[in-house]
Amino acid sequence: MNAEQLNARYPVGTRVMAYPSVRPEDPLAVAYQERAAAGSLLASWGSDPFRRLNTVTRSVAWTLGHGAPVVLVEGETGGIVLDHVDAILTEVAMDEARG
Repeated sequence: MNAEQLNARYPVGTRVMAYPSVRPEDPLAVAYQERAAAGSLLASWGSDPFRRLNTVTRSVAWTLGHGAPVVLVEGETGGIVLDHVDAILTEVAMDEARG
């Protein structure tokens, strides 16, 4: 989805799940979660670098100079690439989408 499509479909304040660094299905994130579950992470890793944010958008989306579409979300500084943002549809939104 590009910035214009996101803006046309979802207004500022839309509830989203955002993945600031890596999506959970990425092999790196899967490996991290497996090691965390097994208790075999190094202490130097600190907190989960593959965190997810259940949040809302706080800006319209825009395209950076190098072409990446991004949006601002509550709880994170800087834009998050749209491939790392999923809208969370409420029952009302799903009914509206069905027509």
